[in-house]
Amino acid sequence: MGFIERHGLWSAEQTAAAGEILARAESGGMTAVRVVFADQHGLLRGKTVTVGELPNVLREGTGIASSLLAKDTSGRTVFPLFTKETPLGLPELRGAADMVMVPDPLTFRMLPWSPGTGWLLCDLRFTSGGPVPLCTRGLLRSVLDQAGGLTYRTGLEVEFHLFRLDDPRLGPGDLGQPGAAPEVGMLNHGYQYLSELRYDELDPILDVLRSNIEGLGLPLRSMEVEFGPSQVELTLQPADGLDTADAMVLLRSAVKQVAARHGHHATFMCRPHLTGVFSSGWHLHQSVLRDGVALFAPEPPGSSESGPPLSPYGTAFLGGLLRHARATSAFSTPTLNGFKRFRSLSLAPDRAVWGRDNRGAMVRVVGDGPSATRLENRIGEPAANPYLYLASQLAAGLEGVAGDLDPGPAADEPYATRAEPLPRSLGEALDALEADQALADRLGKDFVAYYASIKRAELARFGQEVTDWEQREYFRVF
Repeated sequence: MGFIERHGLWSAEQTAAAGEILARAESGGMTAVRVVFADQHGLLRGKTVTVGELPNVLREGTGIASSLLAKDTSGRTVFPLFTKETPLGLPELRGAADMVMVPDPLTFRMLPWSPGTGWLLCDLRFTSGGPVPLCTRGLLRSVLDQAGGLTYRTGLEVEFHLFRLDDPRLGPGDLGQPGAAPEVGMLNHGYQYLSELRYDELDPILDVLRSNIEGLGLPLRSMEVEFGPSQVELTLQPADGLDTADAMVLLRSAVKQVAARHGHHATFMCRPHLTGVFSSGWHLHQSVLRDGVALFAPEPPGSSESGPPLSPYGTAFLGGLLRHARATSAFSTPTLNGFKRFRSLSLAPDRAVWGRDNRGAMVRVVGDGPSATRLENRIGEPAANPYLYLASQLAAGLEGVAGDLDPGPAADEPYATRAEPLPRSLGEALDALEADQALADRLGKDFVAYYASIKRAELARFGQEVTDWEQREYFRVF
């Protein structure tokens, strides 16, 4: 009996799917499988195993160093792992001991751009079989369980930049932690939102991306030219539970890998430091269903004139999103760079307000029918960890429902309405997160403390750097 069976880690559906994977491997055409998990930043880490090793992986999982959970975005380890202290209160992490990546057979894909290569997304377990509490996919699953049997449905529209790769900067002088950023060139001039002509300028590479995304089986809806130079947007069909987050981590990885193989550089960084480039956002559409019936639509439709065009459940859920917006921004906007997007009189929010089909509001209430009524939260950046973004949104909404929170009136002037401002920095967002006890109770106080510590380590490194702004401002004048 293997590790997975011994600890009862798979459902009957997963066990059946694992059998189908093995049968496919035995039939030929598969040479290797990438076995990966999404780390605390939403970045995929893992190993590539040969097809001959696949049966062992589907029986035992595969070991991976727990030190990966102690790293910031540069790859620096920010928690002590080799001292007498108990790292993060988890003795299993001492000495960077192994964890076990347990594949989820329902996530299996063949990668169209890498012939013969399969792909499996994993959950993390300790060698004892217990769940790793820092696994963000597991964290989202735990918040989904708090929904009391209701279905959390989400849809994403995500913006990113797609550049021509001029120089990958891989010389000896470019190395570091992190290394030098690549030099890139624009693919169009921008400033022509949804222009077919601008789209056609990007079509050669966008068509390659489209065919690979569809080849993965991801539910692609549209590809659009955004306002900024070399900026595009992808949207996916709505999905339930973990599926949107799983799709997002694979989508980002696919876009970057396929672009690189075709001489391009794709980045989900919110605001690249390039002249004329615009900020990118990740708008999360969300609704809740009971037995397939949407719970956000008002009864009867259109019955609310002054309040939100939502049911009492949807109204309270919206109230929770607004009440906890400052704290959840630490998850929806997890980089220092992302907070440069929150600007007045733009298509990004700067305060916690809602509006009726108003793209200046943080939360846009949209939908022309019961099944289409939904909340679009425009707070996120495309670099967010999808599991933490969704988990924090659902946790905030459920808190709103539990407290029957009132979101107040619609903001007809979202940049002039008196309301709580969104954080102006990552540090401010972390302060709000650490002060929000109700949100911490749903996400786990230990996880919140862990996450805040990792992000504060990034802030500390940034605070020690001399920036281009400082050099221009002071080097000549003083």
